[in-house]
Amino acid sequence: MRLTTKGRFAVTAMLDLALRHQLGPVTLAGIGDRQGISQSYLEQLFGKLRRNALVASVRGPGGGYRLARATGKISVADIILAVDEPLDATQCGGMENCRHERPCMTHNLWATLNDKLHEYLNSVTLQDLVNEQLAKPGNVTVLADRRPAKARKLVSVQV
Repeated sequence: MRLTTKGRFAVTAMLDLALRHQLGPVTLAGIGDRQGISQSYLEQLFGKLRRNALVASVRGPGGGYRLARATGKISVADIILAVDEPLDATQCGGMENCRHERPCMTHNLWATLNDKLHEYLNSVTLQDLVNEQLAKPGNVTVLADRRPAKARKLVSVQV
């Protein structure tokens, strides 16, 4: 079992969005520049994330993407599954037909690993990842606020 770049990039992009969501919609170009992910690849991922109600698009000047749910309500499993990333260690995709239409000798081992992996990834929220980033010392970036000058405030996040 291996998590591909699709799942990794989706989690990374969602974390980037979560770190900046308080400033308004976040552009895919901005995420791509900061994280080294192509904009066309992000468009594919965010299409799937939008269809799964994890993000919402905002059109027009100053548009981009925003989170569709609170960071504490989005699990890492939600993100990975939304972009069609398979999280299955069994050979048979859970169908129990690994060996001559019957479960192989180690089927239960891999099925249990799947359960534990899903359990763990469901227990980690986007807010947990944000908190982890904010707790890292010495890596603070001050973000520009897009609001009019009299409504601006200095916002600092860990990236």
